[in-house]
Amino acid sequence: MSRKTKKTKKLIEIATEILTVIGFPIQDLTPRRSERVEMALLATANIDSTSKVNHPKTIDDGIVMKTRDIINFMNSHFGEDISSGSYDDIRRKDLKQLILGSIVMRTNENLARNDSTRGYALNHSAAPLFQSYGTASWAHEVEKFVDTHGSVTDLLDRTRDIVRIPITIEGKTLEFSNGEHNVLQKAIVEEFLPIYGYSAEVLYIGDTADKYLHLAQERLDELGFFKLDHGELPDVVAYSQSKNWLYLIEAVHSSGPISENRLLELKKLTKNCKADIVYITAFLDRTIFRTWVKDIAWETEVWIADNPTHLIHFNGDKFMGPYKGAEK
Repeated sequence: MSRKTKKTKKLIEIATEILTVIGFPIQDLTPRRSERVEMALLATANIDSTSKVNHPKTIDDGIVMKTRDIINFMNSHFGEDISSGSYDDIRRKDLKQLILGSIVMRTNENLARNDSTRGYALNHSAAPLFQSYGTASWAHEVEKFVDTHGSVTDLLDRTRDIVRIPITIEGKTLEFSNGEHNVLQKAIVEEFLPIYGYSAEVLYIGDTADKYLHLAQERLDELGFFKLDHGELPDVVAYSQSKNWLYLIEAVHSSGPISENRLLELKKLTKNCKADIVYITAFLDRTIFRTWVKDIAWETEVWIADNPTHLIHFNGDKFMGPYKGAEK
């Protein structure tokens, strides 16, 4: 369990501020993931106290952190209890965007990306962001970094445009922009629905770059579904004709699950729907699920992509299915 002192929390706040001003999309991450990214940044810079904020270390100082070193640093200095076997999460989830944003650098590009001996260090050009923090020259150094590298958000957006995620719907392959949210949507369409969807057809799914990338409007109208320009749109809508079930699925990466309030909103919006509704919250893994579990509504289902053949059922008189109550 994480045990954060006031000093550690202050350090993480400083890292958050630095990442925010250079355009790092910290707001797109879950609270826990953003905390992990910030701690990984501090670890690569060898900053374990506020007195060291203005004295970051780079490769020039002989500081090269392997993924296991970063885990040890977090556990020793930030009150974490991260398993030594989580080095792949450090590489893929905590460091990836920092590297793409030119904030952290790989120290040996000749090694395979998953080589546990590969080292990471604070990028030379990012060091002044720490060195000048809290001084009159900080704004100048921020501007200099952005002028050199561009906004990190813009840089990541350009990277996402290069790597696309193919999702096959009704025999047609659509290309979604890169990102964990769309990786999860792909898993919903290609793994969840074939197992639990009773031959369900996808009626709606959006992309971060195109909200209506796939939309079967006539079919939704036939079912009496609410207008899709409404702000409470689910991430994925699918329909099983054999069951007359309409699946409303939230793909949770950085935004919330189907909570009690969200469930009430969806029930009001679907009061004229001719199908019975199944409410599902999907997660990529159990770590993200644990972040949101306290908010999940009763009489809904949870599916976790890294355990695709299992469901978590939040109470009720059946394993999975619509609940017919006074609202119908």
